[in-house]
Amino acid sequence: MGRWFKKFILIFLGFGILFLVGGYTFINYVPYSEGVRSGELIKFSRKGVLVKTWEGEISQGISGAQIFAFSVMDKEKAVIDNLVAYEGQYVKLYYIEKYRTFFWWGDSNYFITKVEQNQSPHIRE
Repeated sequence: MGRWFKKFILIFLGFGILFLVGGYTFINYVPYSEGVRSGELIKFSRKGVLVKTWEGEISQGISGAQIFAFSVMDKEKAVIDNLVAYEGQYVKLYYIEKYRTFFWWGDSNYFITKVEQNQSPHIRE
C-alpha cells in the first residue's frame, strides 16, 4: 500500500502543477476584453510596499464621478513615460482586460497597452 500511496501523491501533485501552470497561462495570454477609453488623466503613480506597480485613473465625467482605474505593466516603458508626461491632460487609453490579476501585475484587471493625447470634448475651438 505504501507504493500505491506514493504513486497517488505524485499523480496528484503532477495534476496540481499542471492546473496551476495552465491557469496562469490562461490568465496571462487570454484577454477578457479589449477597448479604448478617453478622459482626463487625474492620477498616475508607482505604489506598493514589497512589489511596486504602476496605477492610474482617468476621469470620464464632468464632475469626476465616473473614474476608470487601470494598471500598467513594467514592460510597457513607452506607455509609462507617456502617462507621466500627459498627467492632467485629456488622453485616449487602449487597454486589455484580463480575467484576473496578480499582486505583482497591479490592482486593476485593466492593463494599458497604448496611450495617446486627445482633445477634450468639453473644449470648443
